[in-house]
Amino acid sequence: MKRRTFIKQSSLTALSLGFLGATQLSGKSIAGDKTLKVNSQRIENRIMELAQFGRDDKGRGYRVAYTKVDIEGRAWFMDLMKKVGLDPTIDAAGNIIGKRKGKNASLKPIAFGSHIDMVPDGGNYDGTLGSICALEVIEILNENNVTTDHPLEVIIFGNEEGGTIGSKAITSGLTKEGLQQKSQSGLTMADGIKAIGGNPDNIINSIKKRGDIKAFLELHIEQGGILEKENIQIGVVEGIVGIVHWEVTVEGFANHAGSTPMNMRQDALLAASQFIIAVNEVINSIKGSQVGTIGKIAVQPGAYNVIPGKVLLGLEIRDLSSDKIEMLYSEIEKRAATIAVASKTTISFERQANPSKPALTDKSLQQVINATAKTLGFTTKFMQSGAGHDSQHMAVIAPVAMIFIPSVGGISHSSKEFSTAADMANGGNVLLQTILSIDKV
Repeated sequence: MKRRTFIKQSSLTALSLGFLGATQLSGKSIAGDKTLKVNSQRIENRIMELAQFGRDDKGRGYRVAYTKVDIEGRAWFMDLMKKVGLDPTIDAAGNIIGKRKGKNASLKPIAFGSHIDMVPDGGNYDGTLGSICALEVIEILNENNVTTDHPLEVIIFGNEEGGTIGSKAITSGLTKEGLQQKSQSGLTMADGIKAIGGNPDNIINSIKKRGDIKAFLELHIEQGGILEKENIQIGVVEGIVGIVHWEVTVEGFANHAGSTPMNMRQDALLAASQFIIAVNEVINSIKGSQVGTIGKIAVQPGAYNVIPGKVLLGLEIRDLSSDKIEMLYSEIEKRAATIAVASKTTISFERQANPSKPALTDKSLQQVINATAKTLGFTTKFMQSGAGHDSQHMAVIAPVAMIFIPSVGGISHSSKEFSTAADMANGGNVLLQTILSIDKV
């Protein structure tokens, strides 16, 4: 996608303008102390320590939000935060927030962090890297007796993988319907938030307003194979795609599989199969980086000798433009109506709660990250994020930026997910130096 088109597609472009100012994007503005370096071994050790929470005897991780092992992992992380003087608290949405005082209490805090929950059978680096490195930044500053002008905030968001719930709540995007949605743990979002120490009845108390923080930064693995393929060390994220889910119900008529002729059937699974192909065709019908997926399917009644009478599907569409998502959905609806008539079935859609809106990162912060990385000797690439992140919600209230490091093999949401210690340290050093540069603006 051309960068000019990319910029036009986000509804949040205004947040990207003028944060640091054009005069502060020169090499002289990269004001961090280059002698400060993160501790690579400590980062890797802690990644592995946190991985123990929820790992089974086959090495698979299951630290799903709101589960017992998620609660244990959060307690472990909060203990580390206390040891470095952050005095962490849990807000009404279940987000962990640790604060470090700056020289000037009147300045707005610089916030950074990520999440530590994972998908079922997930990897050890998604979210965890940004969380561990946020803590590492604090430790390096402590060890070198560096006090920033601005206060600092480390934020560990609750239930990122289940719909960026914690960051939605902070930016007032969590609805009553969203709180009653079932999480992967089996609990509703409201009950899950209670389980991790939050208070869904006072969820409004977790809201931060625009201007409450100076900027939000998130370090993350790429979760794709572009950086590794192109041998690039640091990705500078330009924007994060929006994500919308629909529950799709295909209803036919369950009947005897042996005695019902083929031309008299109302086979819901056959119609669903045609619908799945239609989704793929619609998504590929126009140029762009949009993606569409049917990632869930359930057939009823589910027997060899019964024609399927009902099929439940999960449809997801992602793109940097909300308008394009809605246009694609409209085309999919039209195709569904045609399939339903031909197959004598009905196909209905239910839009799910807690969608994620597209967001651009701050252009000035992009330039600071890029200049910082180059000063440290790293290669860089401006790129979009095809995965959703807490940063896209934080963009509603503050300038945001994201730093990507390579994912080996482009693998993520898998126990095979891996990033090297060297790449993790590279990302940590860029995060550290970027924070120091922002602090001087």
